[in-house]
Amino acid sequence: MKSAVSKVVLGLAVAMAFGVSASDLSNDAIKKRIAPVGNVYLSGAVVAAPAAPTGPRTGAQVYQATCFACHGTGAAGAPIKGNADAWAPRLAQGMDVLFDHALNGFNAMPAKGTCMNCSDDELKATIEYMVKGL
Repeated sequence: MKSAVSKVVLGLAVAMAFGVSASDLSNDAIKKRIAPVGNVYLSGAVVAAPAAPTGPRTGAQVYQATCFACHGTGAAGAPIKGNADAWAPRLAQGMDVLFDHALNGFNAMPAKGTCMNCSDDELKATIEYMVKGL
């Protein structure tokens, strides 16, 4: 028991020596305690600001960013873009069913195909892109 008390006392002494006070819970004090201690700078590196969204993404953009992993390879039984035989039974169910499956998930496909920031219109455009020309 005595060693546990001495560890607590030692911990408090170290905290006080480094100016850490649990009683100072103001936002400024917390921000100061958790602020990074430095920055990394690479000589000659140009850091571009992320591009601001310019509007809804096209079906092709969403497909390349999110859907290609499965619908480009057939992973987990996903119908491959351009494979009319794989898409035929799905298309027979209608676009409303395809959209519902894309939105809510179906079998191995997760909801929104993992594109959680996709709008309904973007999902519909992506489905249309995948089945175009079949």
